[in-house]
Amino acid sequence: MSTLASTLIRWPQKQPLAFLLIAATLWWGLYQSLVPFSEAVVAALPLERQSHLGKSLQFFFYDTPKVLLLLTAVVFVMGMVNTFFTPERTRALLAGRTHGVANVMASALGVVTPFCSCSSVPLFIGFVQARVPLGVTFSFLVTAPMVDTVALTILFSLFGWKIAALYLGFGMVLGVVAGLVIGALKQERHLEDWVREMPQVSADVDQQQMTMADRMAAGMASVREIVGRVWPYVLGGIAVGAGIHGYVPQEFLASFMGKDAAWWSVPLAVMMGVPMYANTAGILPVIEALTAKGAAMGTALAFMMSVVALSLPEMIILRKVLKLRLIATFVGIVATGILGVGFIFNAVL
Repeated sequence: MSTLASTLIRWPQKQPLAFLLIAATLWWGLYQSLVPFSEAVVAALPLERQSHLGKSLQFFFYDTPKVLLLLTAVVFVMGMVNTFFTPERTRALLAGRTHGVANVMASALGVVTPFCSCSSVPLFIGFVQARVPLGVTFSFLVTAPMVDTVALTILFSLFGWKIAALYLGFGMVLGVVAGLVIGALKQERHLEDWVREMPQVSADVDQQQMTMADRMAAGMASVREIVGRVWPYVLGGIAVGAGIHGYVPQEFLASFMGKDAAWWSVPLAVMMGVPMYANTAGILPVIEALTAKGAAMGTALAFMMSVVALSLPEMIILRKVLKLRLIATFVGIVATGILGVGFIFNAVL
């Protein structure tokens, strides 16, 4: 290995702050060049820029690097942050807390931990083993896939800080309320027997100190794992969004998803979302295209929330640990909350 290559490999470990500064500068430069890049690519193709295909391709060539750049940056930062919030430490923070406070903490932890609806189920089992109250675990299970930092970052970039802040607030409230209701209903008997019979584990954690270089390495590992796993969904979502952006008539979508559409547009959007599965990074470009074509923000967000929080694959996995009655209770409470969020967003925006 050459001296230059060895130096580059050791650079993040030897001078982590300098590496971060230069990497952030390069990232910002790339992000600022996205619009001219997408326009230049489309201009180089033998087609009209204002044609259906031209609009679709410009959307695709702009949104794809934008979302991937945002994902890389946010996942890297949150990978570093999550070195402070390992699953074991998360369990330790929640175990022994009083109801209400623990629900709020669980919902907040769901925001800062990068778990999709399916990958949060194993952590759910870990909470049960640590004897975290069932309602508290559901506050985490609702919020984790629906309101994560990736979703908030992309929402901010697409729709501005007000939409992102409203979504954060409503999503956390939905997680807290769902957990409090399930906790009040005393649904522990509707856990599968093997889950209730698991031996209790200690919530103590190793307080090992990590260096900045260690945390950066964790951030890079998160990028490889998470971005490496979700990029096909991102491309698929952006491709669907590009097709909607370029080809679907605005009047068509506005007729059943627009702000002046019938009251049943929000329930219809939720029912359409449940059979699907996508993470927020993959579905948000679709939401951007829908709203650009006249779909009401509340209706579009209700569709997104149902996709990521009530997906059929999640229900199948949950069936391994929950009895049908508890799954039905979970779906009913969360669906009611999502409907409320959709109607409220449509009313205030």
